[in-house]
Amino acid sequence: MVSTAATPSPTAVPLGVRLGYAVGSFCAANFAAIPGLLLLFYLTNLLAVPPVLAGIVLFLPKAWDLIANPLVGRWSDRTVSRWGPRRPWLLASAAVLPVSFALMFAGFPLKGTPAAVYVGVTFLIAATGFALYEVPYKAMPAEMTTDYHERTALLQWRMVFIAISVALSGVVAPLIADESLDGYRLMGIVFGVILFAAMIGSFLGTARAPFTGQQQTEGTLRSQIAAARSSRPFMWLLGLSSAQNLAVGVMLAGAPYFAAYTLHDPGATSTLFAALVGPMLVTMPLWVWLARRLDKRGAMVLSGGLFTFGGVLIAAAPAFGSLYAHLIVMVIGVGYAGLQLLQFSMLADVIAYDGIVSGKRRGGVFTGLWTAVENAVSALGAAIYGAVLALGGFLSSDPDHPVTQPESAHVAVVVGLSAVPALITLAGVLMTLKYDLTATRLAAAVSSSASPAASPGAAPGAAQDAPNASAPGSTAPEA
Repeated sequence: MVSTAATPSPTAVPLGVRLGYAVGSFCAANFAAIPGLLLLFYLTNLLAVPPVLAGIVLFLPKAWDLIANPLVGRWSDRTVSRWGPRRPWLLASAAVLPVSFALMFAGFPLKGTPAAVYVGVTFLIAATGFALYEVPYKAMPAEMTTDYHERTALLQWRMVFIAISVALSGVVAPLIADESLDGYRLMGIVFGVILFAAMIGSFLGTARAPFTGQQQTEGTLRSQIAAARSSRPFMWLLGLSSAQNLAVGVMLAGAPYFAAYTLHDPGATSTLFAALVGPMLVTMPLWVWLARRLDKRGAMVLSGGLFTFGGVLIAAAPAFGSLYAHLIVMVIGVGYAGLQLLQFSMLADVIAYDGIVSGKRRGGVFTGLWTAVENAVSALGAAIYGAVLALGGFLSSDPDHPVTQPESAHVAVVVGLSAVPALITLAGVLMTLKYDLTATRLAAAVSSSASPAASPGAAPGAAQDAPNASAPGSTAPEA
């Protein structure tokens, strides 16, 4: 049914919609964090999978995203429904992801290679279900407002919910898993339910979201991908974000090993994550303010610098102990908070900018490429950490056959968590300097598009469920 509510402002997003959109972070953040944090450890220490093979298991389903995510983005760009182009896909994912996620951690009596194959297949199905959700979900902020700084304010709520979600992933999930097969099985069920609730919540919560995007779509997937590749702001943003996500992926994979073998307290995985996400709950207003004062690029350089600095300092944890490690992780958390907020705000700017200059709706393909690369590099982080462990001579095991790790493995645990992600993040900081989509440039594009000679686009302010519609979930024919 077409909404009869007053046409919303093209710049302001109602608080209820901000919160409704942010609820979806309980899906996005939990699925992104839990496999990255626990799946490698689950494979090597409970299912006796060698670390290199375990790293491959984590990477291959995410590599599939390089194909699946652009396709999902294309489909969502061309979807015409009474629910808007993006929201039907949130429901489609809810039918796939929660069940496959629970099955990933079902803990069937398999060891070694058979266990790796089973986890790999269920992870592949879950990754496909997540693509159906994540790609349209991340395209929505660019289509909710025309204001450069309003996008940051909109995503501020999402970052707060991400912090809560990551706390669940990093604190509650390891406590439930408890390094046992029964614990991992229960954790998979509990978080499968959380994923499902978040998907339905975000679908309902965005029912009255403003829609300021373009109605016209481009003809082919190839032409849309070519457009994304030809966008200088998008490519630089993709590069710097990939470096940041790769570094985070390495750290996530290394956290349980760092807690168990460096701090000698497996339960410290939860407290380390509390130290990481705690700053995200309290520093979001600061990063919104810094983005206005320094522009988003300057704030991004600052956040990346903090993350890199913390990564260097954490290498001294074996000498200074657990309290020192937690304090440094808090420094890393302050930088991590800025990275998370700013990269998604900048992505929304890039999509909006492309829509302004092209007059076409192709944000789904932009987010499809983005999330494909993001997921692949996050999984590659686990593979990199697994390779570092292998180089250090780390020995895989299961609860019935514990092993004593060589000293070289203990060194690899620390190097993989500190020096490797610090160098990767530094590369991201350098790439940030090449990103040039500032507030001034975006405002100039908006002004140019408003001139009489500009190509007409969609009228701003139409509701997400406005009458650009036919049957729910239907797609427009190829141009």
